[in-house]
Amino acid sequence: MPSKRPRILVADDDPGVCKLVEYNLGLEGYEVITAQGGKEALRRAQNEAPDLIILDVMMPDLNGLKVCQSLRSSSHIPIIMLTAKTGEEDVLKGFGLGADDYVTKPFGSEELMARVKAVLRRSRFPEEMPRPPLTYEALTIDFESRRVSVNEEEVSLTVTEYKLLILLFTNVGRVLTHDYLLSRIWGEEYKGATHLLQVAVSRLRNKLSGAGKGRKLVQTKVGIGYFVPRLS
Repeated sequence: MPSKRPRILVADDDPGVCKLVEYNLGLEGYEVITAQGGKEALRRAQNEAPDLIILDVMMPDLNGLKVCQSLRSSSHIPIIMLTAKTGEEDVLKGFGLGADDYVTKPFGSEELMARVKAVLRRSRFPEEMPRPPLTYEALTIDFESRRVSVNEEEVSLTVTEYKLLILLFTNVGRVLTHDYLLSRIWGEEYKGATHLLQVAVSRLRNKLSGAGKGRKLVQTKVGIGYFVPRLS
């Protein structure tokens, strides 16, 4: 049976951009659906279950950041933001809301296709050997169901956050460097993008905040990386 083609939703209020991105994705064999506004993007994302969303930031009816925020309240679908803004603050705001990557306009088709392939690759879980659930203070990770809970309440994590969690909590007591985490989770081409990692760790810490008895479960080794301390 042939494998299902990944379905990608492209949302941009510029019809020319939508057509160009749709054409290039089609050449790569992807199934493409489009939306020419934020409200339509939300509706199509909810109704058509895409595998990835390419989302423009500047849309007049509902901007991409608000769409991303709304989607993240109920969905783990990977999101690539398209932005004409180059300031780091704008990029970090997107990551802080749960975006998985961004591409700055104007962009080349090769750059966009590389980002699409990288994000889709990261969104897939490799087959893992069965292992028992892991408990660390009030945090429990059920590897079989990929369910994470704090004080027996389920915590919703994006795919990226879940992979970061697993790397850290299966290496308790070991400091994992910035570049190691970036290459393992995002890919070799993201080495040096410590701002991206900082945002992801901050989001993860917030979601685990009730598990550490008043302290952060994920600790910082300044200038080096992050670690989860051994329990005494």
